[in-house]
Amino acid sequence: MSAAEASRKPSLIEGPIAKTLFMFSLPMLFGNILQSLNGTINSIWVGKFLGEAALTAASNGNIIMFFLISSIFGVTMAATIMIGQNIGAGDVAETKRVVGTSAVFFLVLAFAIGIIGFLSAPWILHVLNTPAESVDMAITYTRIIFAGMPFLYGYNYIMTVMRGAGDSKTPFYFLIVSVVLDVLLNPLFIFGWGPIPAMGIGGSATATLIAQGISFVLILIYLYRVKYFLRITSSELHLLRFDWKIIWTLVRKGVPMGLQMIAVSTSAIALMNLINGYGTVAAAAYTAANNLSSYVQMPAMALGAAISSFAAQNIGAGRWDRVRTTTWIGIVYNFVLTGGAVVLIYVFNRQALLMFLPSTGGALELGMRINMITLWSFVIFGVTNVITGVVRSTGSVMIPLLITIISLWGIRIPLAYAFVDEYGLDAVWWSFPVGFAISAVAVIFYYAFGKWKQASMGEGIQGVKPAEDKDS
Repeated sequence: MSAAEASRKPSLIEGPIAKTLFMFSLPMLFGNILQSLNGTINSIWVGKFLGEAALTAASNGNIIMFFLISSIFGVTMAATIMIGQNIGAGDVAETKRVVGTSAVFFLVLAFAIGIIGFLSAPWILHVLNTPAESVDMAITYTRIIFAGMPFLYGYNYIMTVMRGAGDSKTPFYFLIVSVVLDVLLNPLFIFGWGPIPAMGIGGSATATLIAQGISFVLILIYLYRVKYFLRITSSELHLLRFDWKIIWTLVRKGVPMGLQMIAVSTSAIALMNLINGYGTVAAAAYTAANNLSSYVQMPAMALGAAISSFAAQNIGAGRWDRVRTTTWIGIVYNFVLTGGAVVLIYVFNRQALLMFLPSTGGALELGMRINMITLWSFVIFGVTNVITGVVRSTGSVMIPLLITIISLWGIRIPLAYAFVDEYGLDAVWWSFPVGFAISAVAVIFYYAFGKWKQASMGEGIQGVKPAEDKDS
């Protein structure tokens, strides 16, 4: 390792917290917006030109894809936190050990899950109760997407490594490349042009696969050309192995975080199954409203991810004063950013939904009602996400998992299914604010009175315990 690499300092343990957190979060927020915008534009092409059945097919396929991505989310988040804590402690050698092992582990998981998703797509779509007119299109769409999973997972892994090291800008630049390519290629492959045949909904998935593959290859080339300090060099190929101590930490800490995401995605599947039973109009209205709510969630998701990396580095450096301040600044940012997004969509509710839905047929009015009932509660969700981001940065993962499971599978899903016959689909929509509120109360209580500060990601990381507890 060169002197320049050895002297590289983590940026997240220095400088004014509010400004540093904001600048670190901003590329993540813009990245989330870009990804949602990409999905929105693709949905417009599919919904407006291929019809409601095609839009429902794409929505069902994306839910399955989100489920399988969620299954390895915990491993990437555990790796990010381990990298952040070691960078904060100034241990670049240990950081590279984590990078090498987690890269191999992640690659194996990516291929395994991609194959499972490809083979099981028809069965899962059947379980999801996908409308009959959408099943064949959903299978085509889903299988093409799963064929590109190694590219998607590979890019996401590189992104989490760089964010853990304090760099959120570089992944954002390559995300721009992926999104622009996807947007340009979608109509080309959907409708065909010249030697390229019209592929319909399969064309939309193919465009996404190609865009992700190109972005992944480009960011790999970039990292080695600029000699990024966490790259694995030819003399460090021995680090690309299964270090079972690191793998055990990734599994022990990653599985609960992955299960937390799986609880979220399976609850989405359960709700989609319930809504699909009310026909294509209800499914299309929910899909359109869900596209808009994804924008509302963007600030909270970006803040939660940024705060995990931010807090992890400061924990590694023993800067607990910065960790505590980060929590409150994150909550304030959430109220401003998420609240602002909610107000904006409320003002342009009808116009926003018209991007996805026809003005007649009932789906538009239903979509507006969904937004009126659910959108405001995503501010509460944001508070939960910020606090959870701080808590998990220490390695405390079990309590957030239990809170998520209880709020979703103990509250939201039972409420929706129990009262839908009596109150109609309003029972489904109201289950969102009720579930979010209960989750927020539980997380705030754990943050205030729980023992999350005593958690650890594993051996060899210094500064994990807060100063006032070191002698206890």
